[in-house]
Amino acid sequence: MSFTKNHIITTLKILSICTVACTVICSCGTREGSFSKKELSLILSGDSSTLMRVLTIENKADSLLLRRPSLLLSEREIASDTYKLLAKRLVTTVSDSTVDGVGLAAPQVGILKRVVAVQRYDKEGAPFEVYPNIRITEYSAEKQTGREGCLSVPDTSGIVERAQSVVISYTCPQTLETVNDTVQGYTAVIFQHETDHLDGVLYTDKLYCE
Repeated sequence: MSFTKNHIITTLKILSICTVACTVICSCGTREGSFSKKELSLILSGDSSTLMRVLTIENKADSLLLRRPSLLLSEREIASDTYKLLAKRLVTTVSDSTVDGVGLAAPQVGILKRVVAVQRYDKEGAPFEVYPNIRITEYSAEKQTGREGCLSVPDTSGIVERAQSVVISYTCPQTLETVNDTVQGYTAVIFQHETDHLDGVLYTDKLYCE
């Protein structure tokens, strides 16, 4: 089969377009697992003892960000010192006496990544633990209702219906393996509330009506 000059030029143009498209697609796929420059600036703006500002719906820019879905982190990011600092600062912020929360999601401090800090009332000493790449994979049919508030929705509360127990899936920061855990009762409520934040959902979207 013979090729004319025009055939060769056309082929080269197609290959060039494909190369560019592939580069863009690959770049986007990697980018989804990385901290943005703004997120890095927020995380590195203090040390592990420095509180982070909690976004609220009272601020328009904050409100818009709180409604955006969060992205998964790559294994490289989870193993990084940046992630470790973020995890420590999330716990420092939510556990501070001026905040006095029981859970905090990364989007609430301006980081659109699937990371939450939760107080584990189902464990001895009720420690705060941080979960990267967290998702709820199962919800029990049995329900519970209770009053909830939110650090990002100040000075208000409401009754919300939640599953009595859930199965959570997350990446273990130490082994980078996927871990599943069944959580019940009030701690399950906290996990549901915080993972909702990762999907841009607030508890006010789920207020219970009899």
